[in-house]
Amino acid sequence: MYFAALLARTEDGWEASDTELDDVETLSDLTDLAREASVDEDTVLVFIEQEDAWFGILRVEGEEDPRIYVSDAAAAARSSYGEILIDELLGRDDDDPADDLDTLDLDGTEDGEPDENDEEEEDIPVKNGETVPAGAVGDREILTDLGLSEADLLALDSDAMAEIAEALGAAEVLETVR
Repeated sequence: MYFAALLARTEDGWEASDTELDDVETLSDLTDLAREASVDEDTVLVFIEQEDAWFGILRVEGEEDPRIYVSDAAAAARSSYGEILIDELLGRDDDDPADDLDTLDLDGTEDGEPDENDEEEEDIPVKNGETVPAGAVGDREILTDLGLSEADLLALDSDAMAEIAEALGAAEVLETVR
């Protein structure tokens, strides 16, 4: 079971709306959905959560490329909406299943050097013999300027959306669509 919501920043604060993902098949579809909710090309956050197994955040600002964070790549890769986000983060092309995942820097450090604070995590096989890194992937500073630090984001697990909304000052508006 998925829960998806849009949070759009306006002059008066945040506006929330739940969203149906039935017509979303690509990252472009998801990005377009966010841009449609934007007021004056301001920040829009798309939250996708699957039964406390994983959550993802897509941040769109105007015509800039979207920023993405996924809490657990291996869990997300097993779901259709998570796979949309993971494919973008891993640079996979649907037309090229031979993309080499082992050459990518997914830990947020230079040249793939391990982060001193990270535990050693193994890659998880998901489909067609491909592997996806266990743990968080993407832009870990996606919400830093909005009041949620990288450390706080990485510490989230269950009910992540509520905690993120609280940190952004949007808990009440998010609760109206839950």
